Amino acid sequence: MTEPGGYAANFLREADRDRYFATLLLKPAERAAIQSIYAFSADVASIRDRAREPAAGEIRLQWWGDAIKGEGHGNVRQNPLAAALLDAIAAYRLPAGPLLRLLAARRFDLYQDPMPDLRSFEGYAGETVSVLYQLAAMVLNGGEEVETGDAAGHLGVAHAAVGHLRAFGFNASVGRIFLPLNIFSANGVTDGEILAGHESEGLFAALGQVAELAGEHLDKAEAAIAALPRVLRPAFAPVAMLRGQLSRAAASRQPFASLPDMADWRKLAALQWWSLRKA
Repeated sequence: MTEPGGYAANFLREADRDRYFATLLLKPAERAAIQSIYAFSADVASIRDRAREPAAGEIRLQWWGDAIKGEGHGNVRQNPLAAALLDAIAAYRLPAGPLLRLLAARRFDLYQDPMPDLRSFEGYAGETVSVLYQLAAMVLNGGEEVETGDAAGHLGVAHAAVGHLRAFGFNASVGRIFLPLNIFSANGVTDGEILAGHESEGLFAALGQVAELAGEHLDKAEAAIAALPRVLRPAFAPVAMLRGQLSRAAASRQPFASLPDMADWRKLAALQWWSLRKA
């Protein structure tokens, strides 16, 4: 593994442990490329927590955009995450467009506006999560474009919904609402009540509906993944952990508390079992 690749792997292990575990199923060369894509995503996702104000976050997003387009100032490759990503782009002829759209979608993170509706949430999930599955599949396909059908789309929405169900309390505590506000409004819950940490039967009903939605997308994703060639299926390995995480989130009656995650050994076991059966 190259030095930038090693740095990206270590960064990913700390920043996004689930995706790091999922890459352990891959062959070394493909693993390094996909880890670099995931590490880039993790770095961009963390900008909202590192930037003291939106303008600083915008600058960081612009830096990444310039690096991907080859317009970066100075030696962009001094940043090992950027070097690893650029290596992957070159090795597998990855298109810049999806990565740039991911950056554009992440601008939403920098501001306090709530996610307005389900359509907006699904679009956001597609640009920030589904794209990662699509690019990973392209790497496994030797750099050739590949049509994954509904697998990337549905799994991206399910993954985003599960993640934001689990992070609902934290996001509310810092003034953010990533789940569709119209689902809460339909159950008589206002954004002010969410940000104030106010529990109600309407809130539980809304979160339950989001969990059901995530489950429906997960069911469709699993069916679509099963229809793909086996060589592409490892790109979708995180699906193995999502069912258990969704079950825990759906069963919680403490929506503003931190949810306990699955133990690492359970995640690794789930991935190994999924790989034996599906991949």
